[in-house]
Amino acid sequence: MIKSIICDTLGIKYPIFQGGMAWIADAKLAAAVSEAGGLGLISSINFGTEAVRAEIRKCKELTDKPFGVNIMLQAPNAAEVADMVVEENVKILTTGAGSPAAYMDKWKTAGIKVIPVVASVAYALKMQEIGATAVIAEGAESGGHIGDIHTMALLPQIIDALDIPVMAAGGIFDGRGAAAAFIMGAAGIQVGTRFLIADECHINENYKERLLKASDISTMVTGKSYGDAVRCLKSPFSKKFFKMEYDPSIPKEEVLKFGTGSMRKAVFDGDDKMGSYLAGEVAGMIKKKETAKEIVADIMEGAEKLLRNSSSLLA
Repeated sequence: MIKSIICDTLGIKYPIFQGGMAWIADAKLAAAVSEAGGLGLISSINFGTEAVRAEIRKCKELTDKPFGVNIMLQAPNAAEVADMVVEENVKILTTGAGSPAAYMDKWKTAGIKVIPVVASVAYALKMQEIGATAVIAEGAESGGHIGDIHTMALLPQIIDALDIPVMAAGGIFDGRGAAAAFIMGAAGIQVGTRFLIADECHINENYKERLLKASDISTMVTGKSYGDAVRCLKSPFSKKFFKMEYDPSIPKEEVLKFGTGSMRKAVFDGDDKMGSYLAGEVAGMIKKKETAKEIVADIMEGAEKLLRNSSSLLA
């Protein structure tokens, strides 16, 4: 069985996190992943602070295993959520879309372990400096908001620069990606896109069908010209947004207004015309629906088998 320092630090069986995907990662999915031995995460983007509180309490009813909350720090209610997770005795947080520096003292006083998502060495060093427990090095292969550097290049540079554990994210679908991350020195992995197809994931069936039909060239990046790059499946919405984004005759405000609510329309409605279906480049590897338990087992068992057999490559 693969075990790393992150397992002992967080009290989990396997060094695998489920991505804290906005509007998607709820109590049912998080609890299923935690019950399978990984770390399930609840998104803080979930119809407001009190709705997130309700999901946390529901997750505690569904599992007695460790789970966490992902806080998007640019969200309007980020400060409220930062206080609420302390009130609800959440012990593990991942953060993204901004720096958690303003909240670190209160979180550390509450005994919370904070694991920010990072996309550069400089930012990773800042997170270590302010007291992060670990970081998640997320490459541009990921779905959703992304940086510029891809996982294969980003991960070893961050590992070399930091003294705290580094998790790998972006482009990891099965045991092959996981084994590669572990060989490079990662303390664990975070997987998002594959969990979209989990039976416990509530997204609209049209979203899942799009993932099942995806190929290696089915994703694209929008928003990059605005400094807010997002990877998603190619769709009528994403193609139109991209075209509008690079049309100098269309004001930025108009483009952003066009995109408002597009992710919710995909997640809840399966809207073919106006939905933004976030997914990583590994979407083309999805071939079937599975339970969260099956996904965790396949990734970890596959990685273990590859790592055990890797000695056969040596002369």
